[in-house]
Amino acid sequence: MKMLNHKKWMSGMTLLSLLVVSACGTNGDASSNTGAGQLASPSNGESTNAPAVSEPVTIEFWYGLGGKLGENMQILIDKFNSSQDEVIVKPVVQADYSETEKKLQAAIASGTVPAAVLSSNVDWARKGYYASIDELIAGQADFNKEDIVPTFLQQGEVDGKMYFLPMYGTTQVMYYRKDTLEKHGIQAENLTTWEALADAAAQMTVKEGGKTTFYGWEPMWGADNMMDAVYGKGGRVVSEDGKQVLVDSPEWVETWDLFRKWIHEDGIMRIHSGGQGWEYWYKTIDDVMKGNAAGYTGSSGDQGDLDFGIVAAMEQPGWEGMGPGKPVASAIMAGIPAKASPEQQQAAFKWYSFFMSPENTAFWSMNTGYIAVRQSALEDPAFIEFSKENPQITVPLKQAAHASMPFQDPTGGKIYDALKIAADKVQIGNVPAAEALKEAKETAQRELDRSNG
Repeated sequence: MKMLNHKKWMSGMTLLSLLVVSACGTNGDASSNTGAGQLASPSNGESTNAPAVSEPVTIEFWYGLGGKLGENMQILIDKFNSSQDEVIVKPVVQADYSETEKKLQAAIASGTVPAAVLSSNVDWARKGYYASIDELIAGQADFNKEDIVPTFLQQGEVDGKMYFLPMYGTTQVMYYRKDTLEKHGIQAENLTTWEALADAAAQMTVKEGGKTTFYGWEPMWGADNMMDAVYGKGGRVVSEDGKQVLVDSPEWVETWDLFRKWIHEDGIMRIHSGGQGWEYWYKTIDDVMKGNAAGYTGSSGDQGDLDFGIVAAMEQPGWEGMGPGKPVASAIMAGIPAKASPEQQQAAFKWYSFFMSPENTAFWSMNTGYIAVRQSALEDPAFIEFSKENPQITVPLKQAAHASMPFQDPTGGKIYDALKIAADKVQIGNVPAAEALKEAKETAQRELDRSNG
């Protein structure tokens, strides 16, 4: 999912990385580590009494961020590297989060891993692919774990141990063209329900010769937007006892079929899909910025890519009679692969701690729109001043106050994979939601039963 630039705000924000100077990673062999305290070799090969030279540990930090997000990440990496002489972070950029995970899977299989990765996987943590970081946290007195937004911190726990740190928080919010709403006499503060938004989208849509030339709204491709809307109706993915998949319930079917109707029958909404990396995401943004759509549902992190002279932000709507929306507020997590050497793991944690400092998490929030992970970031003077002139930065924070926790897939992602397939059928294939979700439920239930043993 993406967010002021790509892909949610107050509940949290924090991050960070590793690898040896001459290799893409290490399998733990001491010969591949560049450590501190190595003796300098004299040019003539004779012994020397010269003092030990402390060399920095160089680590790779893998992440899938582009556009302004990538630029701001580079700024913080450069700031970290120049702030001390113990660790050098080498950025390795992938197309998106998915590519980072795929490449990490290959690296784990080969035994040559980076030290720091902007990625998390509960199933992989249980299998021992990620290192527990409890000892690293305990060993740094000034880390101040209690200052991290609890909702985000909890998302890094697996079976009672910390495996991941929240680099920043994100939630999907709504962006709209101020001139289009004004032209049609629509007040953004009145668009508090999906029903009201659909009515407004129909009013703003322009059709010529039976073809839509201007869309009233553009949801973002994938299951996430529609899942957010389901949560607003009280829907669940799995029963509380963890035994039954519930994605074919009325809350799901009714909600997803409304999106299908708005896209395919009414022609008031459009989905951009496919392409490389975040291509579909930026096409959606471009439609709004270039005057081809009235608004879209996107990440709090999009704010760095938007011109707020043209657009403004608002919270996701709820449903009539159901109260405010309950979209997910999730943390983008970073982990440390278990096969990284101890020196590299310590270096990665040092980088993450830097990224998560109140000053830097506030910087990230101001420049990306993502939610800062430390509560004390809200007291940062620069952030206080920024929010006065840029009120859109507060929208994700307000939404996070009544947000849902992200679904933790007990099957290692197989339930979510079934939902992604169903979402494509509904959004792209115009398949009735009842049919698509029935198939998803059957697949997901088999995987859940297998996972439960």
